[in-house]
Amino acid sequence: MKSTFIILLLTIMVNYLVAQQWLDTTQYPFQSHAAQLKAGKMHYIDEGEGEVILFVHGTPTWSFLYRDFIKKLSKNYRCIAIDHLGFGLSAKVENFEGTPQAHSANLTEFIQQLGLENLTLVVHDFGGPIGLSYAVQHADNIKQIVLFNSWLWETKSSTSAQKINKVINSGLGRFLYLNMNFSPKVLLKKGFSNKKLLSKNIHRQYIKPFPDKASRKPLLTIAKGLVRSSDWYQEQWDELPSLQNKKWLILWGTKDEFITTEYLAKWEEALSGASVVRFDCGHFVQEEKNMEALTAIEAFLN
Repeated sequence: MKSTFIILLLTIMVNYLVAQQWLDTTQYPFQSHAAQLKAGKMHYIDEGEGEVILFVHGTPTWSFLYRDFIKKLSKNYRCIAIDHLGFGLSAKVENFEGTPQAHSANLTEFIQQLGLENLTLVVHDFGGPIGLSYAVQHADNIKQIVLFNSWLWETKSSTSAQKINKVINSGLGRFLYLNMNFSPKVLLKKGFSNKKLLSKNIHRQYIKPFPDKASRKPLLTIAKGLVRSSDWYQEQWDELPSLQNKKWLILWGTKDEFITTEYLAKWEEALSGASVVRFDCGHFVQEEKNMEALTAIEAFLN
């Protein structure tokens, strides 16, 4: 009985290591942690000591997106970066709803489970509504916010969002997402204004977490939430006044074809006291202008 258990344990360990052979531990040299949530096992990294900086990613990225920020900032802060369920190194849970609001509920459970307090929240893309939903409901636990290209208001009246939504909900959209791994292979690359900054190795770190059709369902589900969760986004936006007295740093890629400078203008109108830094790059400021963005964040934190 004991030998059978040992063999089973070794088999699980070997399978895990084989599955992660694509992971570049030079780029991502962090110790992995796991939080057992009601919906499934969430992977996260927890580096450094001090005040907490919590990094929340969007799609199709994962905590790897913030690697350079964590390497530097963890010298003075406790840096925690999650992988949403179905993304990165977190579990792929078959029966998980996978909507933005479900991911936000997971984030809330995660923060409460770890007892995280006085947070500096860093959000991007779908991580905006996911993270800011927690923030507007728990404003007393938020110290300050760093916002990369994102949104927090209804999307159903947006012509561009409706066009994207139509494709995503079509047979073609389903085929592209599930059979061709379209989101990390094509859309992520399209998000770069300078494609040369996306090396094959770095691109691989975003493609490999989704090796088959089943693993790509979370990508399709959250993409469908662009419009399906429109009313929920607006509910969070209506609560934004609870955060207007917080310190905000907005870091924006002005060549973003997905979340354009029109979105930035709406943020600036709502948050007149925010510090805003514009970058001549696309959607993934963290990759294209990582050192410049890091410098801006360090100045903001200090």
